[in-house]
Amino acid sequence: MANDHGILLESGTGELEILEFKVGNAYYAINVIKVREILNIEKYTKLPNSKKSVHGISEVRGEVVTLIDLKFVLDGIKEELDDPVMTLLCEFNQMKVAFTVDKVLGIHRIGWDVIQKPDDLVKNALVIGNINYDGRILMLLDFERIVMDIAPETGITENRLGKLEERDRSGVKLVLADDSPTIRQVLKDVLIKAGYKNLTFFDDGEKALNYLYELLDKKGEKINEEVNLVITDIEMPQLDGHTFTRKIKEDKILKNLPVVIFSSLITKELKHKGEDVGADAQLSKPQVGELVEAVDRLVFK
Repeated sequence: MANDHGILLESGTGELEILEFKVGNAYYAINVIKVREILNIEKYTKLPNSKKSVHGISEVRGEVVTLIDLKFVLDGIKEELDDPVMTLLCEFNQMKVAFTVDKVLGIHRIGWDVIQKPDDLVKNALVIGNINYDGRILMLLDFERIVMDIAPETGITENRLGKLEERDRSGVKLVLADDSPTIRQVLKDVLIKAGYKNLTFFDDGEKALNYLYELLDKKGEKINEEVNLVITDIEMPQLDGHTFTRKIKEDKILKNLPVVIFSSLITKELKHKGEDVGADAQLSKPQVGELVEAVDRLVFK
């Protein structure tokens, strides 16, 4: 399996590594950071009355993981699995899930800025970006959305808010960057319920950063009159959350803005990446109760 430039260890470089794979006749991609292992699963157990998108469960390294039928999810084609079956064992949103694929083609390092957002004519809830690579169009999939569609309880819900400390949050101004329309809407609903009503959303880090630069030109050191805290995802076309955070913290005035990284990619092993770029807090989706507590702590300190 080819790796174009070696392992990417630095944070906030504006680059990522993608794993290219095929399902059917189409080419797809996933952020390597989500993939724990590529393996052939030889045995799995079918579940009674399960959804068609779920093959069953299998034991991997002593853990029971769900095996999702990516061909059915993407193409609506249901096939019996051959033994063994190639899978991507992934970890995000504090859980491990295995996805069946037809073929793994390699690992490539690219810039976030080369990932093109799907336009309105070809928007698909499962494709968050298109990558033109070596004459092929690779579709970057929203694996979190795939899992949420199968099991909605794994996503962000108001039920996860829990009991919050009573305080007036209505005057706090938040800037949020997340490329998923679904996540933006759910975050809006949850934060408004928590009392945060002054929310400005962007669908990528570049737009959010340009907005902050515009406020900086107008307000200078009084920028906190217009924004009090930034919440950002990590995976976003054009400008990722780590680079977005680094650019904020490198500015002599913007660096005073608290930045919370809220992403499915926050794990013990990867938390150092957010620390390296100066994030003030890092929370894993879908823990919105902890997110509100972190925002409270940073804006009311």
